[in-house]
Amino acid sequence: MQDYRGYFKGKKITLMGLGLLGRGVGDTAFLAECGAILTVTDKKTEAELAESVAKLKRYPNITFHLGGHCDADFVNADMVIKAAGVPLDSPYIAATKQAGVQVAMSTALLAKFAMDVGAKVVGVTGTRGKSTVTQMIAHCLISAAAKAPADKRANKPIVLGGNIRGVSTLAMLPELSKGSPWTKIVVLELDSWQLQGFRDLQISPNIAVFTNLMPDHLNYYPDMEAYFADKANIFRYQQNQQGDALLVGENVLEWVKAARPHVPPPIPADWKLKVIGEHNRENASFAVAALRALGISEPEIRAGLESFEAVEGRLQFVREVTGVKLYNDNNATTPEATVAALRALSQKGFRKPLILIAGGSEKWLELKELVTEIKQRTTSVILLTHPNYKGSVRLAEELRQAGVSFSESLSLSDAVEKGIKGMNGGKGMLVFSPAFASFGMFKNEYDRNDQFIRLVKAL
Repeated sequence: MQDYRGYFKGKKITLMGLGLLGRGVGDTAFLAECGAILTVTDKKTEAELAESVAKLKRYPNITFHLGGHCDADFVNADMVIKAAGVPLDSPYIAATKQAGVQVAMSTALLAKFAMDVGAKVVGVTGTRGKSTVTQMIAHCLISAAAKAPADKRANKPIVLGGNIRGVSTLAMLPELSKGSPWTKIVVLELDSWQLQGFRDLQISPNIAVFTNLMPDHLNYYPDMEAYFADKANIFRYQQNQQGDALLVGENVLEWVKAARPHVPPPIPADWKLKVIGEHNRENASFAVAALRALGISEPEIRAGLESFEAVEGRLQFVREVTGVKLYNDNNATTPEATVAALRALSQKGFRKPLILIAGGSEKWLELKELVTEIKQRTTSVILLTHPNYKGSVRLAEELRQAGVSFSESLSLSDAVEKGIKGMNGGKGMLVFSPAFASFGMFKNEYDRNDQFIRLVKAL
């Protein structure tokens, strides 16, 4: 693949899905500056996307077709770059492929360019843990690079991208410089949708981490097999070259047939992590195995992991208020993730009582284990209620059947207030771990996260 500017310059590119989270805006602006002729199309209207559109109005080589899609934007393009979450059966993508037009995704394009300049690509996926493992690997690499001799350091030691909030993946291409060995490592958090782009380009990361596979996104995928098929692109096209690795969790083994996976051993018992929970020690084991494959020394790995702190929204301790410790586990969008949080906070040494704020929009995932853990480990439960929150309705019914009492709140602020008052002036823990998606009461999970952080900091 040629220089990225030359690759995009003059091409008619349709971007499918602009969104409001910043990644689409960043990719669009980057391509515009490379000289591409862009058509941006989204089902949302210009009014709904006003904030994003305003940031791009200064580019004369961008045309907006909002409020719906039309075939001409797809079949008459040189390339279509689709956003995550485009339906599997999208008629527009089908028409694009039938017309012989290339379909791509931004994160996979970054990986392709990185491989072409000799960079090592580390990809991390999984139903749970991928964000934490990705950030652990990046943190350890940055820590190791900071200790390197002055002539081998880089201003930006690694390239970190993929499913990172508000970060344009394509805009990272200039960071793939030739000046330092550290800039030849690209670490990517990859959800199942982004991995569709790896299938389109028939590439897989050199080091692939697949933490676990659990039921999720079944409101998008018809079954677990289809969900796994997208996830499997993280290793499907590995070339088994020297230094390549496939690291998987135990429950992924039954799904992986042709590949040669390795299940990382537990980290040493005397390694003291700041992040809590057995699930985070397991996350650390994946990071260790990936870092070893990259040639990082054991002392550097240990030092990096022992200084690593929780990622925002993932069992993150925010602050203590009048003896109540408040934890933000906003990114727990599945029952299994909330189960992991409750188990972690029930370890010896943690305060009681434990009050849980949960609830959200439906994903139709099994709730029995969550209800069992709630009954065993929490003092009380506050459910967020909203007309769209069918998940809260179903959880409420299962809690009733299990004889677990709960209260309800029409807003997050009311839930936090109830949680604090529920401690009756004593010490304890209040954890926000929804177990469901956010849509309805919030714009998206990031909005939900930000609202919780603001509420807690204002207490």
